[in-house]
Amino acid sequence: MKKLTEVLILAVPETAGSALYGMVDVLAAAGNLWQTLTEDAEPERLFRLRIVSSSDRPFVCGNGIPVTPDCSIHSAPRADIVILPELWFEPQQSFQGLYPEIMLWLRERHRAGSAIYSACSGALMLAESGLLNGCRATSHWGYQGLFQRDYPQIEFMPEPNLVFADPAGRIVTAGGTTSWHDLALHIIARYASPGEALRIAKVYLLKWHGEGQIPFAPLVKRQPHADSVVRRAEDWLGEHYREEGAIATLVRDSGVAERTLKRRFRNATGSSLIEYLQNLRVEAAKRLLEQTRLAIDEISVDVGYEDASFFRRLFKRTTGLAPSEYRRMFQPVAMA
Repeated sequence: MKKLTEVLILAVPETAGSALYGMVDVLAAAGNLWQTLTEDAEPERLFRLRIVSSSDRPFVCGNGIPVTPDCSIHSAPRADIVILPELWFEPQQSFQGLYPEIMLWLRERHRAGSAIYSACSGALMLAESGLLNGCRATSHWGYQGLFQRDYPQIEFMPEPNLVFADPAGRIVTAGGTTSWHDLALHIIARYASPGEALRIAKVYLLKWHGEGQIPFAPLVKRQPHADSVVRRAEDWLGEHYREEGAIATLVRDSGVAERTLKRRFRNATGSSLIEYLQNLRVEAAKRLLEQTRLAIDEISVDVGYEDASFFRRLFKRTTGLAPSEYRRMFQPVAMA
């Protein structure tokens, strides 16, 4: 019998119940579910799982899902692993100043030798605790603005599905929402075996998100700003992005000097004019790849690129996938 890996999974009222109980189910199944289904080995328990919270009193988390903690942070046993699941938390809000007792507890756990893993917006707790200061981290791509605003000392990376904050891998952050699948597989591979992680992936039909998060993220988001000239430019490009010489036409008709318009556009949106135009075209190509059976060369022309080879390179650089790979990933979902 292997030594049980002690795991504490932190829950608060903002915790997403699906991520909390999904992690409990998958880790509890390691070492026994495949073995029971296939009868090719004796089942064994690999992880001892406990839900921990600020107190041991029952409460409800996201969407009214009930939680009964096994222990509080004041009475929690030692643990090899602490897991911070996804939170239901709007990126327009601020997490600063929340749960100071939990932040202190996380720092104490880390000093005592626990490895700490976060999934999706659970990384906000690591950020608020200070354990990510000066480190790289990821979370859901939708929280990039929040991290840049409230935690500029952290190098936020919206692309990967997993990011190691330290060389030893004692702090690991996972990307958006179902990236907790990747995190669970990583934990099983590390604390049990890669073979057991593969078996659990097969039993639960879990997919490793090796492509990262970028294929799932929108490339064009309306940034709040008060520059009316830039807002008119955004609106015009949104209607005329397919046209040849779109930027030259925009500059000519804007009534603003070219250098001034380009500077104001970047300051307001965070993107250059050419980046914004390319992102509009790639977003349009995504929709055509998802919803039609048009050939990729046809899509290239439709969104404004006569040179299909340039379009393919741009699409892969921007999304992380070739157009054909993107279609294979998302068209079945759209067609369903």
